[in-house]
Amino acid sequence: MQVFQRIHDQLLAKGTVDPRQVHTPLALPSRELLCLVHSAEYVDAFLGGSLDEQRLRRIGFGAAAATQTLINRTLAEVAGTLLTAELALEHGLACNTAGGTHHAFRDTGSGFCILNDLAVTAELLLRQGRAQRVLILDLDVHQGDGTAAIFAGRRDVFTLSVHAASNFPARKQASHLDIGLPDGCADDQYLSTVAEALTGVLQTFRPDLVLYDAGVDPHIDDELGRLAVTNEGLRRRELLVLDTCVGSGVPVAGYVGGGYASDLAVLAGRHCWLHRAAAQLWHDRL
Repeated sequence: MQVFQRIHDQLLAKGTVDPRQVHTPLALPSRELLCLVHSAEYVDAFLGGSLDEQRLRRIGFGAAAATQTLINRTLAEVAGTLLTAELALEHGLACNTAGGTHHAFRDTGSGFCILNDLAVTAELLLRQGRAQRVLILDLDVHQGDGTAAIFAGRRDVFTLSVHAASNFPARKQASHLDIGLPDGCADDQYLSTVAEALTGVLQTFRPDLVLYDAGVDPHIDDELGRLAVTNEGLRRRELLVLDTCVGSGVPVAGYVGGGYASDLAVLAGRHCWLHRAAAQLWHDRL
């Protein structure tokens, strides 16, 4: 997970953010918080480092998922996702340097996701009454299957996933709205699809908060992608999503989501488009 540190370092080194804008969670999430969306048995097995071999294989980290280092890192990611959402509710816009573990289900992890930080955050804010309706906008190249399953049938959460139809997971779950794109889908088709879907859901669902999974794996050079979005396409996407939400009066919290490249500096640079767009919008509109 070295890429998360690379994102942080690039943002500060290039002056995209001021150190005073960087916030750190004060505490890790409790067992009770995690159990809002995950089964008690799964939470206890994860926290105790006793996940069985089948679930370890499905997560993809192997035995490392049972180490205290990865346990603490996973908990910190959930805490950061929640803090980002709280800051978005307060200021209208906030972005994390991690987050978007959308493949984690109620009783198991999957696809390098152990706990579903988006689901935990949405559920807590709804139960606290700080939001009445939450839109989870998932633009990772892989369908947000865990999030879709956790919130299936819910009317206070809307899951919208725009992804590569042929990519992982092979067995898709039913989001409230799924849009599967063909392999090789490039900037113009991709952006028009996202714009139409997002605008429609904002108008019909009328969320109080958007949790935005800004995966950069739709990039043309992503090692696990299959779509053909360029750097310019990612830049335009982030501006489109953030400006559409803020312009509609809806707070938006952005999370970096997935992305896969051997050169971590290049990968971090792709993730930083989210924060660059947020910084531009902050100066222009907020």
